[in-house]
Amino acid sequence: MDLFDYVRDKNREKESPLASRLRPSTLDEMVGQQHIIGKDKLLYRAIKADKLSSIILYGPPGTGKTTLAKVIASTTSAQFCQINATGAGKKEMEQVIAQAKDNQGMYGKKTILFIDEIHRFNKGQQDYLLPFVEDGTVILVGATTENPYFEVNGALLSRSIIFELQPLTKEEVRTLLLRAINDREKGMGAYHAVIEEDALAFLSDVSNGDARTALNAIELGILSTKPAEDGKIHITLEVASECIQKRVVKYDKSGDNHYDTISAFIKSMRGSDPNAAVYYLARMLYAGEDIKFIARRIMICASEDVGNADPMALVVASGAAQAVERVGMPEAQIILSQAVTYVACAPKSNAAVCAIGSAMDAVKETMTAPVPVHLQDAHYRSSGRLGHGVGYKYAHDYPKHYVKQQYLPDGLTDRVFYKPSENGYEKKIREYFDWLMDEENGMEEME
Repeated sequence: MDLFDYVRDKNREKESPLASRLRPSTLDEMVGQQHIIGKDKLLYRAIKADKLSSIILYGPPGTGKTTLAKVIASTTSAQFCQINATGAGKKEMEQVIAQAKDNQGMYGKKTILFIDEIHRFNKGQQDYLLPFVEDGTVILVGATTENPYFEVNGALLSRSIIFELQPLTKEEVRTLLLRAINDREKGMGAYHAVIEEDALAFLSDVSNGDARTALNAIELGILSTKPAEDGKIHITLEVASECIQKRVVKYDKSGDNHYDTISAFIKSMRGSDPNAAVYYLARMLYAGEDIKFIARRIMICASEDVGNADPMALVVASGAAQAVERVGMPEAQIILSQAVTYVACAPKSNAAVCAIGSAMDAVKETMTAPVPVHLQDAHYRSSGRLGHGVGYKYAHDYPKHYVKQQYLPDGLTDRVFYKPSENGYEKKIREYFDWLMDEENGMEEME
């Protein structure tokens, strides 16, 4: 590199977005993802030892996939090549493979190929890579926001280790924001900006674990806000809200109101008030709450508070959770509204919650209670000598496909865990058991 190239690259780096400038150059500088790059984790050890094998980095935007790839580039002794699947064609891949073969054959040097948004490669492009990944011509580092099990060639997946990156926590986003504000070399430290605590908490929260979103907002805030009389740029809650284009709905410093809204949302669905439930849904959406978080709360309520009183509630909630990930905002609010109103209007039962709670208590009390011999596995050789499976009655050989026999361990035969309610479909479950069992068998446990 000559002096002109050096100056050009430095100027380009200086003018690049804050999120790009602030990228760490070592693993120890990275914030978040400690479940895969903690010092005792496989990926950390492999990168440090320069013994990386092909990997797929999977996670939402702004979680550090490209950052991690850049760290690998600065750490490894291998040749590092990067292409983006949105614009790269077969010609670019052929050039990389040719260079990789030269590196391997002439210099004994490995080549790491980083493909950003690998899910955008079609099947033919992914198939082209396969033999070169398999024979070690290139070590693949793929990055994707889509589930690789659906979007990446199965043969390619089988030759790679998948690492899932999680959204950053609020504390991790907060750490990055403070680093951005105070770092004079890579960040915005030269602007002498200060951020108010409620603005910092707000940005850390509504960025939904996306570091790039938070950093873009703070950069815009600093560059577009005039210094105050004290010569400093003050990032207030109003400035933060405007820069991230998320409205503030009474986010206080402690976050109590934030969680109060979520609590009211859940309790309104549980209390069968669709009007209140959809109001709190709108309030959370207006404040920029993560739609995936909302969808998870609806699924939990569908099982915890509706359960088998209307088994379709969980189906609707699960379908909505999948749909909002595929559709995104603003249309996702319609899907969430459908799920919320369905769950709120469904008949309610917490029998499933009570059943598992009671059963867990029983397990703690009787951890060593043996499975009845006639229920034990009888498929392996010589199991009959131990008496396993002897005396088991096959339900389908009997009228109504039911036969009374002991299923619970000794000492627990009289315990009742699941008590279906009289609401919705659970009333039919009770009626079914009434029909299934005659007077001799009884159904005292269901009463």
